[in-house]
Amino acid sequence: MNESITLQSPELFTGTFQCWWNRQGEWVEEPNVRRAGESGVQRLSAASTPLYSKRQTGHLYRSLRHPLGRPTVLREQDALDALECLGVRVPKIVFCSARKVAGQWQALLVTESLEGFVSLDEWYRSDAPQRWGEAVQRQMLEELALTLSRLHRGRWQHGCCYPKHIFVKAEEVAGRPTVEIALIDLEKSRQRLRVASASRRDLDQLRRHCPEMSPAEWTLFKSAYDKALAAQ
Repeated sequence: MNESITLQSPELFTGTFQCWWNRQGEWVEEPNVRRAGESGVQRLSAASTPLYSKRQTGHLYRSLRHPLGRPTVLREQDALDALECLGVRVPKIVFCSARKVAGQWQALLVTESLEGFVSLDEWYRSDAPQRWGEAVQRQMLEELALTLSRLHRGRWQHGCCYPKHIFVKAEEVAGRPTVEIALIDLEKSRQRLRVASASRRDLDQLRRHCPEMSPAEWTLFKSAYDKALAAQ
């Protein structure tokens, strides 16, 4: 069995699974053993936009539909496509495919770098909130609320809603500051039967793992989230 998508940028990149598998870069997430397999992420240099290559061997998930196991990057591909349709900013897929070699799965997910973005972790660790000021910080929280409300309104649960998987981009556009939010690392994402089920765990994860967000900021975020969820 082989599941794949075609290259999104054929004018820049061509080749088979083996060509992508042979490409090596700097490890930004060293291979670690999970789900009885290995998974890691490399940064690949390219002519223009840097790429990230998630490389997996025997890294599977199981479900009623796939009781024998399916590579987790294929589930992530499904989530990336679905979230893009919901209007949620996610990394652009360049290549995604999986194959079996001597009975063992190998899988690749290559995506474009989110240039200009920093993780929510880094946003708080740096001087960004102070440098951009209170109005932009408020805008960031409101954009985060809008992004997660779109995700959950579509009954999608991120599954790993940690600050390191939420990315922020702030910039001046025509003399006015703008903020954009993107989500990454969606290999544990799944669609739930109810909006509340999709929302509950993600918000709980975010609150527990983002202690830098003050009680006042959480109240602002949650108010904007509830309003956006009700309006959609």
